[in-house]
Amino acid sequence: MRIGELARRAGVTTKAVRYYESLGLLTPGRLANGYRDYDEHDVRLAREIRALRGLGIPVERTRPFLDCLDVGHQHADDCAASLAGYRQAIDELSQRIAGLTARRTALIGHLQQAAHRNSRVSPGSEGPDDGGANPMNDYLSLPADLPVPEDDGATAHLPGTPAPPLELRSTGDTTVRLDALGTGRTVLYVYPLTGRPGTDLPEGWNAIPGARGCTPEACGFRDHYQELLDAGAVRVFGLSSQDTDYQREVVERLHLPFDMLSDPAHSLAGALALPTFEVAGLTLYKRLTLIIRGGVIEHVFYPVFPPNEHADQVLTWLRDAPR
Repeated sequence: MRIGELARRAGVTTKAVRYYESLGLLTPGRLANGYRDYDEHDVRLAREIRALRGLGIPVERTRPFLDCLDVGHQHADDCAASLAGYRQAIDELSQRIAGLTARRTALIGHLQQAAHRNSRVSPGSEGPDDGGANPMNDYLSLPADLPVPEDDGATAHLPGTPAPPLELRSTGDTTVRLDALGTGRTVLYVYPLTGRPGTDLPEGWNAIPGARGCTPEACGFRDHYQELLDAGAVRVFGLSSQDTDYQREVVERLHLPFDMLSDPAHSLAGALALPTFEVAGLTLYKRLTLIIRGGVIEHVFYPVFPPNEHADQVLTWLRDAPR
């Protein structure tokens, strides 16, 4: 067969076939007129070279595999020399992976250090050394056209409901039982998902009413924390379905003075019929806040909007509501 047919059947280019020949990997016969004459064995060799290249083995190192076929083995890796070729390729990949992992770890470290340095700066204000608006604060701000969530009545049944006997793990390495919070008022704000700098949020996140704004909300409760205590709250917790390690990074990066509670099984949603939503294969809590007093839900904020002003809304309610 001619070179064009070989290339087509093997799934390679004619240029690649000529390169294989230059390395002595293919040795076609010659017709009387001098043209190359390829056979089925050449097709198989060319296909094998292509498959090995797909595994990351350079063309120049495929000879042991082709020799294995040339001596009559059914598979190109039935020979010891072929297995040695696999091991060499694996060792090289392992070294590359180790190098890339080290670079990734270093980049993550730089990202987290930068995020920690900048997380206390309010959007639009000047950082300690930048002399102007800090670009790291973009994730703390909110788009002006965020959709406003509607009150669908999903929490109307909650005021007066006893807090469920659930124990949830906190970022303080303790467990918190919701029906044993004591007689004072506990502020429990429930949120969907806190993003991280440099990490993409689910696609279409900004278009979901009430989804965007978890970081500004957390910063609001951080900045108003002492005022909330002065107004009668005895404790403040954030709660989401993310695991504790994920939440702990948020607490450390944003310098939150309170703990987060992790509820990956959505136990609180099951116990109180709290509203949730689905996105990117995740089940997330809709944003709301519970005021729990003496083991009973005293008040519910739902829907919550805008999230960056919510801590101030809770503070106003605490100051106005009789204790």
